[in-house]
Amino acid sequence: MIEVSNIVKTYSTGEINFTALKDISLKIEKGEFTSIMGPSGSGKSTLMNILGCLDKMDKGKYILNNKDVSNLRDDELAYVRNKEIGFVFQAFNLLPRMTILENVELPMVYAGIPPKERREKALIALDRVGLSDRVKHRPNEVSGGQKQRVAIARAIVNNPSVLMADEPTGNLDTKSTNEIMKIFQDLNREGSTIIMVTHEPEVAKYTKRIVKFRDGEIISDELVKDRLIL
Repeated sequence: MIEVSNIVKTYSTGEINFTALKDISLKIEKGEFTSIMGPSGSGKSTLMNILGCLDKMDKGKYILNNKDVSNLRDDELAYVRNKEIGFVFQAFNLLPRMTILENVELPMVYAGIPPKERREKALIALDRVGLSDRVKHRPNEVSGGQKQRVAIARAIVNNPSVLMADEPTGNLDTKSTNEIMKIFQDLNREGSTIIMVTHEPEVAKYTKRIVKFRDGEIISDELVKDRLIL
């Protein structure tokens, strides 16, 4: 599903260069549920941005779903993002003036899907996350956990090849965190490939594999022992 080889990413601020990723190679198979961990500045978010086609690497190769996306133009990357990748962010990134249903429909608007089909697919996605009774509400009318469920529905509505979650439980209490991780586990059981950035060891235990970063390098890559299953 995903294979990166010898990835290097350097940021320049004035005369100072900072290498965020140092010769990273990583493979993630279809159907895996992987968490990426590490302290601030370790490179985990930089890698997520590259895997999500939100940023470009300086060196290396990236194969996504059997397609080499290493040197695509910005417009080509945008197409790949919309077709292949679903995103879930810590801050939800919902549009407050739109209903929950309209928020979930949004990726399909960009994909040019007709209104009737958009509505049908959005309703199915919302049902999968347990929010079919909230379609007419707006984001400020539901809880934080429900906002994140809306964000997951929006991320899966186009049936992406891979789901990428960046600190998806960072703003949630324990009960909501468990609810969100159960949804991710259910999606994974149904075949979804999921990559999740988290700094919380307890949250990482819900995944199947943990890749740890420090100073721009992978320091460990292990299957989860004593995995928590919901």
